[in-house]
Amino acid sequence: MEKKYPLPPFTLETAKEKIQLAEDAWNSMDPKRVSEAYTKDSEWRNRTEFVNGTEEIIALLTRKWQKEKNYKLKKEYWAHHENRIAVRFEYEYESADGKWFRAYGNENWEYDDNGLMQKRYASINDLEIQEKDRKFRK
Repeated sequence: MEKKYPLPPFTLETAKEKIQLAEDAWNSMDPKRVSEAYTKDSEWRNRTEFVNGTEEIIALLTRKWQKEKNYKLKKEYWAHHENRIAVRFEYEYESADGKWFRAYGNENWEYDDNGLMQKRYASINDLEIQEKDRKFRK
């Protein structure tokens, strides 16, 4: 079975490493690359959408990045315990009609023994911003 290091139980250092790995993968905007960090039957809540498994994760992310152009994400450590990590995040994107948004939220992650995320629950809110107010530039 494939292992995705670091493995739980997490220390502060390994939790932050796992967060950075996730941030890097999401900023690639590559649905397949992102999906490789999750179990084959991973359970997600993303906004109001519930998905399960690799195929549904890839489909959700494909739809997401078709709508959210110039996506840039920053994740921040919030807490961890054993095989769970909580993060705060914000990201910016441009809509198809050229409007800019900043999304804020929290995620709760749960990992299996092989370091693959088996549960991801994300609460996300969007705020329209002006292009001049962007924080994250590529």
